[in-house]
Amino acid sequence: MGDLKKQQSSMTIKEQINNLKEIGLVINDEEYAEKILNDISYFRLIKAYSLNLKVKNGNYSKAVTFEHLIELYLFNANFRQILFPEIEKIEINIRCRISNYFADTYGVLGYKDSNNFENSTYHGYFIRDIEDEIGRNSKAPFVKNFRENYIGGDLPMYALIEVFSFGTLSKFFKNMKNADKKAIAATFGVGYTYFESWIESIAYVRNICAHYGRLYNAKLSKTPSLYKEYTQAGIGNNRIFGLLLCIRILLKKDPNWNKYVDNIGMLFDKYKNIDIKTMGFPENWNELLIIPICN
Repeated sequence: MGDLKKQQSSMTIKEQINNLKEIGLVINDEEYAEKILNDISYFRLIKAYSLNLKVKNGNYSKAVTFEHLIELYLFNANFRQILFPEIEKIEINIRCRISNYFADTYGVLGYKDSNNFENSTYHGYFIRDIEDEIGRNSKAPFVKNFRENYIGGDLPMYALIEVFSFGTLSKFFKNMKNADKKAIAATFGVGYTYFESWIESIAYVRNICAHYGRLYNAKLSKTPSLYKEYTQAGIGNNRIFGLLLCIRILLKKDPNWNKYVDNIGMLFDKYKNIDIKTMGFPENWNELLIIPICN
């Protein structure tokens, strides 16, 4: 395991700036840098956005400036902000279609029966998860209504699914029977094995967005299965572009999708220092993401 490192001592903002200058970061306006580091933590800004900008000795490559790091940070914030609404559309669609199908097939309380799922152990975890979710949402009017005015106090499937986190929704789908998965995925025109991996990856990226995390130059821990046509073209599934291809397919009937693609292009034009390859974007990214308009 080797020798463990000691935790580094805390640095004042002035010490942070001096440290950055010592390792080669160009800081032209120290007053501006102090203001930024008082609003955005050193760890969130410097540690996260210095990746690939340092040479082997730990010093910055020549001419890397503080403003360069700010540009990467701002690009990421804007990219994340335009992506989140697209994920929201998918999340709402999936909630609706799973709820409708499951309630029609097994009844509005069918989620309580482990026989309606693939794995009874995972179903037990799910029941505990939803009890926690209901507890956190206990003051919501619709939750109080069902708990106080209906036999047993149980929430019907169509209401329960609204308190699911996206992660819980993904786990719920994953433990459904294959025939049920297939039926739901078919409403999106996708095979269920692909769909399962896609929503798990989308849920993961949604959490990154919700917690103001980094998508620029980031490898995804939860990766989607890509169609063969994409993998053969050299597109990887551990960067955000691979997931965007999956989102494109799920939103293929959305009339505003191409506008979203245009917005990505405008961000690339605005922030000149970004390297789109670190996000998995190939040169023909626009051609791959745009949905042709049929006359």
